[in-house]
Amino acid sequence: MCNTCVIEGVKETMLNRRKLFMGAAASGAAAIAASAMSARPALAQSTGKVVDLTYVFDEKFPTFDGKPGIAYEEAVNFDKSGYQLWQLTIFEHSGTHIDAPLHFSKDGTSVAELPAESLVCPLCVIDITAKAKDDANAALEAPDVEAWVSANGEIPKGACVAKNSGWGAKVGSPEFRNTPDGKFAFPGFGKSATDLLAEMGAAAIASDSLSLDPGNSADFAVHNSWLPGGRYGIENLANVDQLPAKGATIFVGAPKHARGTGGPARILAIV
Repeated sequence: MCNTCVIEGVKETMLNRRKLFMGAAASGAAAIAASAMSARPALAQSTGKVVDLTYVFDEKFPTFDGKPGIAYEEAVNFDKSGYQLWQLTIFEHSGTHIDAPLHFSKDGTSVAELPAESLVCPLCVIDITAKAKDDANAALEAPDVEAWVSANGEIPKGACVAKNSGWGAKVGSPEFRNTPDGKFAFPGFGKSATDLLAEMGAAAIASDSLSLDPGNSADFAVHNSWLPGGRYGIENLANVDQLPAKGATIFVGAPKHARGTGGPARILAIV
């Protein structure tokens, strides 16, 4: 399936689900904020180590549609004015960035409306690197969540659950985005996992690849189910392999522009 077909094919699904999710995002956001408040005791007792989970964002960073995600135009020249300033043109869903509920729901919560309490979360990291070595479109599924819980204990309400597929090692190469013949190929979350995480009260999911859904997804099932419920996602999370499975706290520096469906973010973890 061509990349354009994937993007166009999802439009009909989104329209059919729109009425179902009207109002769900607002109530979901309130519930997530309540869960986040209850998660305060689970925040890391920090050793003081800070891990930057954000990629440097420039014109070369890979994007979903293949177009540059940022453009620079000189607004003020240093030699002429004694200071310098860029005018930036940025696509919201570029670089390390947030997917807000509004991204996949007509009347959902914008990035500016995300409860502040939901942006500081206990961080749980689920490793699927073994899967991803054998399958570029590997998905984190419910059994992976259940195995994590068996090994580490319950996922705290209000947590951010991050996927470690090892995909960050490919970020400087075309393989981060697609196969040599141009087909999307990268790991993501499976709907069985995100449905379970929603039941557990997680506030966010974070992907170390280009999307929340695997590259071969034809319907954006995770985007269409996770985001309209008032939860948010993070894509292109960096340095996930430097994090423990549990015990870290993530700080999500979400942008706060009105009507935003998401946007580039500075994301840090304290371990």
